[in-house]
Amino acid sequence: MRSAGGAGKDSGAGEDIGTGVPSNALGTWVFSIAGALVAIPVGIKRKSLAPLVFFGTTGTMLDIIMGISACEREHAERQMKLMEAQNVSTDASLVDTGSES
Repeated sequence: MRSAGGAGKDSGAGEDIGTGVPSNALGTWVFSIAGALVAIPVGIKRKSLAPLVFFGTTGTMLDIIMGISACEREHAERQMKLMEAQNVSTDASLVDTGSES
């Protein structure tokens, strides 16, 4: 995947660098569909749209929560990798400076 400007590398974590949206965020539709599939027969039996509203919104909220959790987890992993890389480069520069003295 490329960034919005077209000049970016794929981070390998399944993320579009330009937008910061993980590619698996688009896969968070399972609970919405499950909620609708449960709500349709219940709504027909009760002759009401209330189950569709309840199960549909609950499924959508679960999908949103799962997507946000995945984003936060990937962001935390990426930050840890960046911090480790900075620590390694800082340690390497300190070793080089210490050997010159």
